[in-house]
Amino acid sequence: MQLDHVTIVAPDCDAMKDFFVDVAGMALGARPPFGVGGYWLCLGGRAVVHLIASGASGVSAVPSTRIDHLALRIDDAAEWGALLDRLHRHGTVYQLAEVPLTQELQVFVRLAPGVVVEFVTAQA
Repeated sequence: MQLDHVTIVAPDCDAMKDFFVDVAGMALGARPPFGVGGYWLCLGGRAVVHLIASGASGVSAVPSTRIDHLALRIDDAAEWGALLDRLHRHGTVYQLAEVPLTQELQVFVRLAPGVVVEFVTAQA
């Protein structure tokens, strides 16, 4: 079993799409014509983040249950450095933390109320 994708319902899908593409480094993927606005964002050619525009017919703008955060692991030190460079270049506010015992580094970015993206890597 593996994680297939995470779906985020948001009033401003374009801003979230820009973050995932321009800062996180994902690629915009082909998306079937579902009849509601949104995007599929890919890693390694696979759609892993599905964005859906809230306010669309049948889509609640305020979910009663939510996903706390999406975590993306980066194993390559150069890729980690490139992520930090993009965060700075785009003026993205983030919080850096270290995982006790494992010495892993985490970067947390709050995209919107209730939507947090975590990037994690082992320290070099």
